[in-house]
Amino acid sequence: MFKNQIILVTGGTGSWGYELVRQLLTFEPKEIRIFSRNESNQFTMKQEFDNNPKLHFLIGDIKEKKSLIEACQDVDYVFHLAALKHVPVCEDQPLEALKTNVTGTQNVIDAAILCNVKRVIYISTDKAANPSNFYGLSKAMGERLIIHANTLNTKTRFVCIRGGNVLGTNGSVIHVFKKQIQEKGKIGITDLDMTRFFLTLEDAIKLVFKATFESIGGEIFVMKMPTCKIIDLAYVLIDASDKQDVEIQVLGVRPGEKIHELLLSEYEATSTITYDDEYFVILPPIHIEGLKEYYASYKPVNLVNYNSSKELMTKEEIKDMLKKGRFI
Repeated sequence: MFKNQIILVTGGTGSWGYELVRQLLTFEPKEIRIFSRNESNQFTMKQEFDNNPKLHFLIGDIKEKKSLIEACQDVDYVFHLAALKHVPVCEDQPLEALKTNVTGTQNVIDAAILCNVKRVIYISTDKAANPSNFYGLSKAMGERLIIHANTLNTKTRFVCIRGGNVLGTNGSVIHVFKKQIQEKGKIGITDLDMTRFFLTLEDAIKLVFKATFESIGGEIFVMKMPTCKIIDLAYVLIDASDKQDVEIQVLGVRPGEKIHELLLSEYEATSTITYDDEYFVILPPIHIEGLKEYYASYKPVNLVNYNSSKELMTKEEIKDMLKKGRFI
């Protein structure tokens, strides 16, 4: 699918971008364009990929439509990763989150249509399901814009992929906990009952590709992900460290933070089908030609919602997951 194709990755110098580009290169694309704001991150990534001639680095901001249009020239596929992603940052600066996560996403849509891109893949988050913070709200708005773009007079297809926390990404709780264990001898937990969805970065990108290959445009593909209690994750990391008597400190829930995350809300469950063992697919409330007919033979989900408090991993399973991701 990607052989001899030109691919644009927005926000491509982050953790997702590194792994996405690494796996994309195995498909022998003609060119991968990495579009981001951070010059030093681009320089570092270029060195880490040994100055691969297929990688082209573009300084730009998705808030600037003109820059995106230039970046999209002759592009076949766009993976839209760029976003403001930290909950406290988006709570403190909601206008910036709006400009990047909503207006920036519309700019990606407009540029892709103008440049006749084949497909745009938007990476969303569990926080977009029944959002309780501005980050989730802005990503939910981005989802709606991406889905609506399939109703426009264009051959470009748009699809959303929604996942939970990915192990080891920038700002990941794993890095935070490991640093706290080594430097402070204590871990700060917001709530002892808090649970989250987790997946390794490598597996997350494989699922992204699967949805990219198999979607027809207008769906939200929801990854089925293992879940765990954050306190259990902390205990596994403490056990794997060489530190004794590590203290657990309860900090209290931050503004906009949920005890349990949702990947599929109660409202969305009424229009969701079970795609296979790895995905649910949310069908949109708006009409997109041929979409509901395409999925007519699939079974509706038998769920009220899909939240992180269910089917929790044991500590041993968490340990195996962390070993697989090479975090312990």
